[in-house]
Amino acid sequence: MRTSGDPSPGGAIGPRPVTQWRSPGGRRLARAHRRLAERSGRRVATAVTLGVGIGVALAGVWATTFLYDAVAGRDGIARLDRPVLRAAMRLRNPALDTAAAAIARVFGPVGMPVLTLAAGGAISLRTRDPLPVATVAVAGAGSLLMTIGGKDVVDRHRPPHRDAIPPYEHSPSFPSGHTLNATVVSGVIAYLLMLEQRRDGTQVGTAAAALGVAAGVGLSRVLLGAHWFTDVLTGWAAGTGWLSIVVTAHRLHLTLEDDERRDTPPR
Repeated sequence: MRTSGDPSPGGAIGPRPVTQWRSPGGRRLARAHRRLAERSGRRVATAVTLGVGIGVALAGVWATTFLYDAVAGRDGIARLDRPVLRAAMRLRNPALDTAAAAIARVFGPVGMPVLTLAAGGAISLRTRDPLPVATVAVAGAGSLLMTIGGKDVVDRHRPPHRDAIPPYEHSPSFPSGHTLNATVVSGVIAYLLMLEQRRDGTQVGTAAAALGVAAGVGLSRVLLGAHWFTDVLTGWAAGTGWLSIVVTAHRLHLTLEDDERRDTPPR
């Protein structure tokens, strides 16, 4: 448990300040980012990092979809999907179905942007720093691009209506946008909150809550018959990858701020 405040102005996750890079690869990345910032400015360096990151993330999603398409066929169903859907159908009951439908609305195309901006805005107001709301907005926009890109490439059919709970959805099934977006947004919000938290137990609880949200949203999509299980698995994987890139870009930005603070002589 930390009791003496943040060891770094950027905050810490557990005992480690986020502006410290322990691995050789991390240190090389921080040095490259610093050199770019010296040439172009801190904001440009962060924008370039995020731009490269979203390119990498989109390439990863497209590679996954092409691999799936090659193995399963455009209308093919993975062997895992039908058994998982049948198991989910056996679990259905009025209370569980209502809860899953509520989750779909909260984390849907209307509820998710509102939740994202509200959470990011609240953290920015609390910290008096616009960076959190900008970080959450970029994270959400990137996950949306990844969802659209994956759906356009594979154009996979959703489970048949006879196996789903209305209202039915008609967009392509792969990947699960609800799952991908929930993984990214809940993860980045948890990360930003953890930077402001001093106790390890509170940080663990925050991380667990984010994991619970991502897991709950994904499993609810299978329960409703809105997605196949492999759609959800891809949403979790792609969301985790993009989340890692956003967190890394945020840490690099904080590292530059920390460096500038150290280099500025006291008045």
